[in-house]
Amino acid sequence: MIYREGKVVRSTGSWYKVRTHDGEIVECKIKGRFRIKGLRTTNPVAVGDEVEIEVSPSGDAVIIDIHDRKNYIIRKATKLSKATHIIASNLDQAIVIVSLMKPRTSTGFIDRFLSTAEAYHIPVSIVFNKYDLYDEKTKEQLEYYADVYETIGYHCLITSVPGKMHLEKFKALLTDKVSLLAGHSGVGKSALINAVDPGLNLKEGIISVYHDKGKHTTTFAEMFQLGFGGSIIDTPGIKEFGLVEFEKEELGQRFPEMRELMHDCRFNNCLHVDEPGCAVLRALEKNEIAEFRYMNYLNMLENLM
Repeated sequence: MIYREGKVVRSTGSWYKVRTHDGEIVECKIKGRFRIKGLRTTNPVAVGDEVEIEVSPSGDAVIIDIHDRKNYIIRKATKLSKATHIIASNLDQAIVIVSLMKPRTSTGFIDRFLSTAEAYHIPVSIVFNKYDLYDEKTKEQLEYYADVYETIGYHCLITSVPGKMHLEKFKALLTDKVSLLAGHSGVGKSALINAVDPGLNLKEGIISVYHDKGKHTTTFAEMFQLGFGGSIIDTPGIKEFGLVEFEKEELGQRFPEMRELMHDCRFNNCLHVDEPGCAVLRALEKNEIAEFRYMNYLNMLENLM
């Protein structure tokens, strides 16, 4: 037997591609014991994992060990509500790519993603794509959202592939980092990547005429090395983002603007709903906290009850 180490760069559910430290790509399966190790997940091995593999004389390879993860992004599996799905691991940053038109990304989705990344201390940037499609009203809405998110500490970038808008800034954001790209199908993830690194030639999707929703072009998570340095993990379009491993008392800590105020609440276990002496509710009344963010917090809290 030959033992080698490498990084998982592609996951299809039953087969994994591992890039060894000398650059070779090896197709692997996993040993069944990982299925009961730790979290109950639909994918015990995730893209980004550092693993040890065992290669037999016949060339068959299996993953026999997963090294400790620096971090990971996780969500509820869509069909198995008690199971979880690790989207990717060992990230330098996450970039959530959204659009306010064709298809529209809700702030609820954005805030669920941001709060999950906060829980695992993963820096996030928000890229508002497809600016060339926005009318004046949508541009005003974008300006408001970007101002809110920038104020609480998230880097925002506005892009357009046809308009070649801020593509160099998007490229700089990715350079020499391991970045997870997430967002609904149809928001333009692949088009953005192809615009800054045409050599990857990722398949681009089309928008359903009837529903203004994207059709899936990526069907599994995969890591790509960028020609200008760094790598991206492209993910299937995410329709929903169910929270995992959250206690209701902790949720407010995942909202930076609420986290700053929590120590001023009268009660240590304040949920910021209707408690007397709540600093968050006071700030909300003074418009110091964006109402849409607070409403998203309440919706998330209700799902944790």
